[in-house]
Parts: sequence; C-alpha cells; structure tokens
Amino acid sequence: MAVTSDPIATTTTTEPATTPTPAEPMTLPVIPGEHPNEAPRLVPIEVVPGKALYKQILPGVMQVPLDLVLAASRKSSLWPMTFGLACCAIEMIATYMAHYDLDRFGIVPWPSPRQSDVMIVAGTVTKKMAPAVKLLYEQMPNPKWVISMGACATNGGPYTRYDRVLQGVDKIIPVDVYVPGCPPRPEALIDSFIALQELVMEERGNVGR
Repeated sequence: MAVTSDPIATTTTTEPATTPTPAEPMTLPVIPGEHPNEAPRLVPIEVVPGKALYKQILPGVMQVPLDLVLAASRKSSLWPMTFGLACCAIEMIATYMAHYDLDRFGIVPWPSPRQSDVMIVAGTVTKKMAPAVKLLYEQMPNPKWVISMGACATNGGPYTRYDRVLQGVDKIIPVDVYVPGCPPRPEALIDSFIALQELVMEERGNVGR
C-alpha cells in the first residue's frame, strides 16, 4: 500500500488585523465662567501704541533733551582765547598749527574775549599781570571754562618762591582742567581739551556759571 504526502497540507493562515477601538475622550471638569454682568468689564483692553504729533508730521525725527543738544554743540565748538603769558604759550601755539590740527575737534582760536568760551592760562602769572587775566575772564560770556597750562600757571612752577609770582591762577579765577608739565607738550593740551569736552557733557544741566 503506497502512502503519499500532500505538500499543500501544511499551510499557514494569517488572521485579519483588528483595528483598535478609539479611546473615549477624557472629560474635564466644568470650570464656571464669569458672571454675565462682570464679563464685559474683564475683557482685555487692546493696547494701541501712542504716536507723538511731531512724529506724525515729521517721521524719522529723533527726540533728545534740549540740554544734551546744547552741551553737544558747546563741546564741539570750543573757542579758546589767544593770549599767552610765557614759554607755555609756544607749546599752545604749536597745538594750533596744522601738525596737530585742533580744528578737527571743532576748537578754533579766537582773538577776542567777547566770543571766547575757553581761557588757556599758558605761563607764569605775575601779580602785575593777574588783574589783566581776571579782567579778560570777566569779559568772557557764560558758560566759560579755564585750562591751567603748565606748572607755572598751576602753582608757580620753578618761580613759586618769588613773592611777585602768583601761587596758581586758581587764586583769582576758577580752573576746570589742570595740565601738568614744564612745559607740557601739545599732546597734553589736546588731552586737556578732550577732558574739558567730557566735563561739558557731564555738567550739561547747569545753565551758567
């Protein structure tokens, strides 16, 4: 008796994929709303940024304090008075020359005290010359500043033991910036002008002196 095996007898069958049932949505607790009478008052206000009138008429205009504009104008147009007392005046004159070019800072020497706003006391101040220096300072309009250039103008320098020499020009007029040296180089005077410009910006709230 012959036994035959059916090759198709061993077959695998795949069951159809079952789709997952969607989960039920989670129910949140009901939050009570505002009272109908209070709800309109609790609506956020729409913020509309304001615009100044001058910005509507002239767009692109920058708003700055007036004292800042005046101080910036003063520091960029310092007019030192041209007078010298002794050897420091030679260094002051050299600073005005083209090699150092003080005009790039807006600093222009002026021969009259009526329009000058900076006095550079360059040299030895004797008691005979002190009244003239004080008179020139009083003729300058406000606001005005003083630079004491050199050791002689600051404290008498090498002539401090002479009774006819003033022991510093600050004895008769107020001094804002002191420049040491005997004599100081033009670079030191330029540095004093930069320090004076910073001082002008710091005291911009002062109306006059």
